[in-house]
Amino acid sequence: MSPFGRDELAAVAGLMRQASLAEILPRFHAGDRGDVRQKTSLLDLVTDTDLAAERMLTEGLQRLFPGVPVIGEEACSADPSLLEGLDRMPSYFLVDPIDGTKNFASGLPLFGTMIAFVEDDAVMAGIILDPIGDDFVMALRGKGAWFQARDASETRLTVAEARPVAEMVGLVSWMFLAEPLRSRVSAGMTATLGAAEYRAAAHHYRLLARKAYDFALWGKLMPWDHAAGSLIHAEAGGYNARFDGSAYRPSLTAGGLLAAPDEASWRALHATLLA
Repeated sequence: MSPFGRDELAAVAGLMRQASLAEILPRFHAGDRGDVRQKTSLLDLVTDTDLAAERMLTEGLQRLFPGVPVIGEEACSADPSLLEGLDRMPSYFLVDPIDGTKNFASGLPLFGTMIAFVEDDAVMAGIILDPIGDDFVMALRGKGAWFQARDASETRLTVAEARPVAEMVGLVSWMFLAEPLRSRVSAGMTATLGAAEYRAAAHHYRLLARKAYDFALWGKLMPWDHAAGSLIHAEAGGYNARFDGSAYRPSLTAGGLLAAPDEASWRALHATLLA
C-alpha cells in the first residue's frame, strides 16, 4: 500500500470511534457485555462485545485498505496459526478490540482499543482509543506521538524525565511472569517509589506517554498488546526493549518488555527488577 501517514491514521481513528459508539459503549453502559468466557485463565477473558467490535474493525480496515491483512486478537485466539510468519508478511494491521477485557466485563471503565500498522516487522503507526474519554494517543514512525482530544485538538507527547530508580513510579504487570522471575520482580519493586497494575496495556501506554508514570514492565508479549503502544512510547521519547535487551518486534511473542524514559534508566531498572 502507499505510505501510511496522517490521512490514513485519521481514517483508522474514525473507524475506531465508530466501533466504540456502535458496539462497545452501549453494551458497557447498559451492563450487557454478553457472555463472558475464559480463554487461558481467569485473567484472560473474551466477551461477545470483543467479538462484535473486532468484526466491525476488521471489516472496516478491509474496506479502507484492500489487500492488507488484518490480524485480530480474537481471530488469533480461534486460530493461533494466524500468528505464524508475521516477520515474513510485507504489511498488516494488528487489532485489539478491547484491551482490558476483565475490567470491561467487571464494569470498570479502564479499557481501550488499539490498532497498529506494521511493515516488514516494524511498527509504522499506532493508535490507542480510550472509549470512555473518547480521545486518542497516536504516533507515526519518525513523526512523533501526540494526544488527540475529543474536539480534535492535539498535544505533543513526551515521556517523564529520567530520575533515580528510588524516585520512579511504575506500572508492573507481574501476574503473567513465571517463577523465579515473578518473585524477583516483586521484590525489586520495593526499591522503586511505587508501582501499580491496571490490567490494561492500553492505559499503561497512555499513562507513560503522558508523563503520569516513569516505567512499565510486562511479562506477556502478544503483538496486539504492545505494537501500537511501544511505538507511541518510543516516539514520545522513551526507550523500550525486551528483557534480554533486544529491540521489540511484533513477531516476537516471548521475552517480556521493559519501558523507561531513556536507555540509562532502562538499564538501572533492569538491574533492579530483572537482574
